[in-house]
Parts: sequence; structure tokens; C-alpha cells
Amino acid sequence: MALSVNTNAPALSALQNLAATNRSLGKVQTAINTGLKVASSKDNAAVFSIAQKLRGDVSGLNAAKSSLDRASSTLDVAIAAGEAVSDLLIQLKEKAVAAKDAGLDTTSRSALNDDFKQLRDQITSIVQNAEFNGTNVVKSGGKDIIAITNSDGGNTLTIAAQDLSLGGGNVTITATSQISTATSAALVVSQLDTSITKVNSALSQLGSGSKRVELQRTFVGKLSDSIQIGIGNLVDADLAKESANLQSLQVKQQLGLQALSIANQAPQAITRLFQ
Repeated sequence: MALSVNTNAPALSALQNLAATNRSLGKVQTAINTGLKVASSKDNAAVFSIAQKLRGDVSGLNAAKSSLDRASSTLDVAIAAGEAVSDLLIQLKEKAVAAKDAGLDTTSRSALNDDFKQLRDQITSIVQNAEFNGTNVVKSGGKDIIAITNSDGGNTLTIAAQDLSLGGGNVTITATSQISTATSAALVVSQLDTSITKVNSALSQLGSGSKRVELQRTFVGKLSDSIQIGIGNLVDADLAKESANLQSLQVKQQLGLQALSIANQAPQAITRLFQ
């Protein structure tokens, strides 16, 4: 190779190699800093695009989990109210059966009727206050529970409302029902037997719905975890490997600097030809 002071080919080659080493070193340092081997579309456009799509799915599933959590809490409140109503109906039946006794004196019958009315009105209080996040499943005209079950909100799970109000679809006694006479008590006993059966059936449906929501919530959680693991497999850096690469590239960088220094000294040798 001809000696020239205008062009130093070895130095240019050494500079190119050093630049390549520095670029690789920068990528390794980014991977170590972020924990990602694909941190942007510049690193790998196809993988980054896939990972972003999957991240969108995870975000959608997080919304679905929140929706299912709200549904579960609403059902918990509804079931608690339904169980309280069922217990009250049993207590009401006890009062009504006692009031069927034709031999009761007026004072005893009046006391039973007063207790009956207090328990009866308590049903209304419980039903009206069985609300969570603005949703009441057990009042007259209550809302069905609708929960999102997938990442795009296209699929939903619906739990039907159950009317547990006085005189509603499941509780046949009304807000004016009394046991002031043996005859009225006998009628109320019959109505209470029907009500207890219907309320227990409604509770069964709410309980089954709660189990469905729980199972779906578990599935959505596992699906979200699986997708996140998949994203990690695509973009996460192997830090043990990157640490080894860092050591190697740092050595190459030092050697590259030395090679460039040696190459830059070569033109100086030309001056010796003229001594």
C-alpha cells in the first residue's frame, strides 16, 4: 500500500470498526438500563409491533377484570340482602303462625302484629339500601348486572336482577300485610311459604351468577398473565447475556481506540523518508 498524507486507509477502517463497536455498546447499555432487548421500533419493528398489540390486549383485559370485580361486589351486596330478606321471611312466618291461634287474647295478637309490621318494613329498608356503585339488583325495577369478559369489550356476562321488594315478583306479602286476625294470619302464612321458596330460588340464581363471575375473573387473570409472559419472551433482555456482551464490547472499544491511535501514527513515518 502506498504511503500518503492525504488518505489514511488503516485509520478510516479502524474508525469504522470503532463506530460499529460503539453502536453495539450503546444497544447493550440500553438493554441493561431498560431491561428490554426491543425497546422501540428501531430495535425490531416487527417484534415491537406485535408486543404493542399484546400490550393493548392486556390493557383491555385489565378493564375486563375491573368490570368483573365490580360485578362480583354488586352480587355480594345483593346476596347479603337476599339472605337477610330470607331470614326476615322466616321470622315473619313464625309471627304469622303464632297469630293463627284463635285463642289468642287481643293484647297478644296486637303485640304479634306490631312485631310483624316492624319485620315487614325492615325488608323494604334492606332492599332499598342494597346498592353498590349505583346498581341495585334486588329492588323493584332493579338493573341486571352486565360485566365485560374480554379484551375488546365485545363479550359480556349478564346476571338477571331479582325483585325482592314487598309485593314484587318473589315476595308476595305486601307493604300492608298484617296478622291482626286469625284469618289474615292464615292468608299471610300461605303467602310467606310461597315467598320463602321464591326468595331462596332467587338467591340460588344470584349465587350461581356470582360463581360464574368468579370463574371468569380467574380465567381473565390467567389469560392476562400468559400474555404478559409472552410479551416478556418477545422483548425482555437476557441480562446475564447482556452483561457478558458489555464486558466484551468494552474490551473491543479499548482495542479499537488503540488500533486507531496506531493507524493515526502511520503518516508520521513518511517524514523519516526525507531526513
